[in-house]
Amino acid sequence: MIDRRDIGSWLSGPPTEPDYYPGRALGLPRTGSGSVARPGRRVVALCIDWAACLLISAAFFQSDSIATLAVFAAEQMVLVGTAGFGLGHRVVGIKVVRLGGDPAGIPAAIIRTLLLCLVIPAVVFDADQRGLHDKVAKTVLVRM
Repeated sequence: MIDRRDIGSWLSGPPTEPDYYPGRALGLPRTGSGSVARPGRRVVALCIDWAACLLISAAFFQSDSIATLAVFAAEQMVLVGTAGFGLGHRVVGIKVVRLGGDPAGIPAAIIRTLLLCLVIPAVVFDADQRGLHDKVAKTVLVRM
């Protein structure tokens, strides 16, 4: 009989051990500062960032969708690369760090943002709730 292990780990869902939690394999705490940011915070942060970029786009580019995406990309590259968080991240209390806890930095922020703008890498994630854009950039979103 075929079971989940035959299909592959990326299709099998989160581990089912009783002591499992997102970020455990990365050495992150279960809760509190430094733990993996959960999807709810991420979505709220994205909505805040997108709304701010939409306002800027409306003010300067007549709400052009490509301009809005460009403003969003610039915001993410600059703010995440220098401060470790965008406007929305800061509001909900999360930040982007490299694996090991160091600041993300400009190169990782650029890679992460370009993949984030493609959307699909951001919605495909692993058991530690890291999207493909974070895996490629070797980053993780954690609580402040």
